[in-house]
Amino acid sequence: MLDDPGITVKPIPITAGERVEIIYDGLLARDGADQIYLHAGFGLNNHWENVMDIKMEKEGNVWKAECAVETDKRFYICFHDSANNWDNNNGQNWSFEVHNGKRY
Repeated sequence: MLDDPGITVKPIPITAGERVEIIYDGLLARDGADQIYLHAGFGLNNHWENVMDIKMEKEGNVWKAECAVETDKRFYICFHDSANNWDNNNGQNWSFEVHNGKRY
């Protein structure tokens, strides 16, 4: 599980073919956004593919979403609200290695 100020991703390590849960209580949540979206994609060298926006659900003071990981390419995420304000980790986004699930 990754615990970054404002974001939790589990399970870690991420394995292709599984689902991950993203829990967000970062900048947009603290600023009182009425809706938050997970902006996610997969790729290499910060080149995003299969980009999607997933509407997050509010549970108490945090926002949650799940995402299927169908590839072993890197998993990239950031967040935006309905007013098009973004939390992208100061322009760095969040990035996670994805394991292919094979045992050698």
